[in-house]
Amino acid sequence: MSNTATLVYDGKQYELPIVVGTEHEKAIDITSLRADTGLITLDSGYANTGACRSAITYIDGERGILRYRGYPIEELAVKATFVETSYLLIFGELPTASQLADFRALLAEHELIHEDMRHHFDGFPPNSPPMAILSAMINAAGCFEPVFMAPDDDEHFMESAARLMSKVRTIAAASYRKSIGKPMNYPRPDLRYTANFLHMMFSRPHRLYEPDPVVVEALDRLLLLHADHEQNCSTSTVRMVGSSHANLYASVAAGVCALWGPLHGGANVAVIEMLTKLLESGEKLETFIERVKRRDAGVRLMGFGHRVYKNFDPRAKIIKASCDALLERLGIHDPLLDLAVRLEEIALSDDYFIERKLYPNVDYYSGIIMRAIGIPTNMFTVMFAIGRLPGWIAHWREVRISDSRIDRPRQIYVGPAERSYVPLEERG
Repeated sequence: MSNTATLVYDGKQYELPIVVGTEHEKAIDITSLRADTGLITLDSGYANTGACRSAITYIDGERGILRYRGYPIEELAVKATFVETSYLLIFGELPTASQLADFRALLAEHELIHEDMRHHFDGFPPNSPPMAILSAMINAAGCFEPVFMAPDDDEHFMESAARLMSKVRTIAAASYRKSIGKPMNYPRPDLRYTANFLHMMFSRPHRLYEPDPVVVEALDRLLLLHADHEQNCSTSTVRMVGSSHANLYASVAAGVCALWGPLHGGANVAVIEMLTKLLESGEKLETFIERVKRRDAGVRLMGFGHRVYKNFDPRAKIIKASCDALLERLGIHDPLLDLAVRLEEIALSDDYFIERKLYPNVDYYSGIIMRAIGIPTNMFTVMFAIGRLPGWIAHWREVRISDSRIDRPRQIYVGPAERSYVPLEERG
């Protein structure tokens, strides 16, 4: 098999190298294309463009494969915790018992935010979007320890990664408490990462929230399943910002803003909104499904299918099991959750969806889980950000140690050709 691709242009022939990845995926290396031919490629949305070489996450959308650093998501979701998986993503290998203990100790050590930051929350209106607060406060957090903003050595990087991972959940919980007019809760060092977050969200003065192990496990697994997903919009944003040598906090804050967009991080919110409209309208689910199949204007079955996974989302089967166990444990009789279960059953028994391989994705179940736990809809994307943080940190680090150039895409200009300035008095 040839290790080059041939391009013929303007009577000349050019040989372009073929790059082969670990899993035998192939790419045409066009690094010298413009210099050699004067051409660039046009790929709106970057759907066919490899922006980097990365050793963090592998996805095969056709076969429904997702692996973190080579480990199948199915194994990690059952055998590992979110913190252990975060260590794997950030540092490249599963931690030893002592390494994991040290990392957990760093997370506990840095779980508090600077007391002066508590006043920062007062500057936001009560109805401020939590993602806006999260992005701003991540940048603010970096200002209190400048030495950790751009860690250039492994020692500072580990502490910086732990600081950011620990404080982001404290900030997120504080932003929620602020939004409902409740006092902020200090973290509890006796609780581990996910349980501690639930405590900060839901404890009340003199009435501590004692997390149910089933609830903790469901949320921990949810975070783990969102920990990285290759070169998506927010991760690519973190990498691009990091390529300018912007510090870790600024780069992650930019990732939060990218995730905030409803086309990226808002899918699970859209599922709940769809279910809410269905419940309020009283429309029969069978009628709704028929309208989806007819592609009536504005009618979509949210949470089914995926842009990357053309067969099934490997995370969906895992999270569905957590969802079923959680609902059974809590004994919740929420009409919206009951509706979600019935809608899933109807869709999965319909040949239209089966033939098109439109199965529930991770977003369908994640919204159901968070609603059952008591996390409000406006915090769904914040939860996504907490889960995705270790992936963002890993990608930022990969960019920094690669000694690559600053990202600078090209464009095809389609505006007006050169023209002369027309004085104001002569303009019609």
